[in-house]
This record gives sequence, structure tokens and C-alpha cells, in this order.
Amino acid sequence: MFKHKHLLGIEQLDKNDIIQILDQAQQFKEIINRPVKKVPTLRDFTIANLFFENSTRTKLSFELAQKRLSADVINFSSSNSSVKKGETLLDTVNNILAMKVDMVVIRHSSPGVPIFLSKHINAHIINAGDGTHEHPTQALLDAFSIREKHKEFKGLNVAIIGDIMHSRVALSNIFCLKKLGANIKLCGPPTLIPKYVEELGVTVSHSLEETLAWCNVANVLRIQMERADDAYFPSTSEYAAFYGLNMERLNKLSETITILHPGPINRGVEITTDVADSKHSVILDQVENGVAVRMAVTYLLFSQRMQQRN
Repeated sequence: MFKHKHLLGIEQLDKNDIIQILDQAQQFKEIINRPVKKVPTLRDFTIANLFFENSTRTKLSFELAQKRLSADVINFSSSNSSVKKGETLLDTVNNILAMKVDMVVIRHSSPGVPIFLSKHINAHIINAGDGTHEHPTQALLDAFSIREKHKEFKGLNVAIIGDIMHSRVALSNIFCLKKLGANIKLCGPPTLIPKYVEELGVTVSHSLEETLAWCNVANVLRIQMERADDAYFPSTSEYAAFYGLNMERLNKLSETITILHPGPINRGVEITTDVADSKHSVILDQVENGVAVRMAVTYLLFSQRMQQRN
């Protein structure tokens, strides 16, 4: 049985927790590829998706995962809510919980919001991304996608390339893959690599060619201009020249590597179209796997309550 009430971040999980989620996701992936994709597992539970930031893949993935499990789903958008009238976050959430909601999936621009809520409300909480802190379900679906290709994590060389400074995906991936036994190297311009990041047990390179020659897997991150107040490099064309993943660079490698990208893709900046759509890429697999992984997380967080009911 899963021992956690919430999924606030990968940092709170251990290796066994992560493996349990990935194994459960494998079972659900088999189910969602059947003609009848829906199971009645969470028929009596209600889940609220609270997204205070724009999202396409993550929001749709969570909603589809919840409906595949037969949960009742409420979708909340801050752009047309009482938050615009000055209502506090906690008041908003408590008003939603008063409608007998069992779980809250929350994305927010401020780091730590899911942890804050976990101390003030009784419902289960899933962190769908909090500022530049963590995005745990993205890391889990990335790990699931890597395991499908490479089976084992021990000794696997994984490069995380791009805007590490502003990426919650990077931090969750570091926590997740390190716990599973992989070696991690970060690559990007010095301005986009946080200070002291080596203390997390990773190495840093500013050479894309050296990094690609080293890795088995490359997780390419988007340049997050919306989170950056200043220019961290002269232009996107210069960034692409030094750190953009293109087929010319891949063709120089002695071995084929696996390419991941959490999306959305800036085609022609951090990755070219021919790479994103190539046999190297598992980007669309990541999208499919996201539903299975989010089904697994949701199911496992409810598992204790379901056992109590039985």
C-alpha cells in the first residue's frame, strides 16, 4: 500500500515509492490501450483541478486520467474566478472543499503552495507544478518513458539540457533519476545553470557536444522566457547555434540516444523539427505515458481510503 497522503514533490519519495508508481502506471497503460479504457475504481470520489497557471498537456492529462478512473471532476480556472476579486487562495480552496471534494490537483506560480495547502486542508493534494520548484508527475512520466526504452536506471547517463535555472521539471528529474540510480549531467549556458547545483549530486557541462557524446538519454528543456525578467543570452538564434539539438549533432554521435522534451516545444530553438519528430524522440510517448502515470498517482493516493471502505 502507498504510504503517502499527498504528492507534493519527488523529494519526499524514496526509490520504492517511485518504483511502485511506475509499476502501477504500467498496469494502467495496458488498460488505456484496450477498447474499453475506463475502470470504475474511483467512482465515488471527486477531484478538483485548480490551475492558477496556463496549461494544456498537464491539465488535459490529469483530467483524462481522472475520468479513466471514473472520478467526478471539477475544473477551476483562476482567470474567471473570485481570486480576481481578492479572495485568498485558502478561502478559494476551502470553498471548493465544502462541496465535498476529496482531492485537489494544483498548479501555481508560487513555489511551496502545495506544501502550504497540505498543512491547512484535509483533502489529498497533487502538485501539478509550483513555480520553479517541482513538477513531480512530469519527472515520473519521464522516468517511465526512459524505463520503457532502457529497462534499467543504474549506470544510465541522462543529460538535462537547457534552461535549468527556471525549470521545475529539471529539479524533479534530478531528484527522481538520482534515486533510481542514474547519472545526471546538466548542460546549458552558464547564465542558465543555478549556483551550487552540483551539491545535488550532478555534474555540469557548458559543451553540448561533450554532453551528447556522454549521455544515453537527453531531456531537452524549453527556454522559459515568461519566467525570466532579464536576457540570459543574446538571442534565440545564438542559443540555437550553441545549445540547440539538431540532426547534424546527432549524426556525429557513435551511438543512438533517446530524446525527451516535456513540452511545449520551441521548434528551431532548443530542438529542431527533424529531431523532435525523429526515431530518436519519445516525446509523444511521454504524452501518452503521462495519462497512465497520473492515473497511478491518483489511484495510489486513494488506496488507503479504498481499503478502509472495503
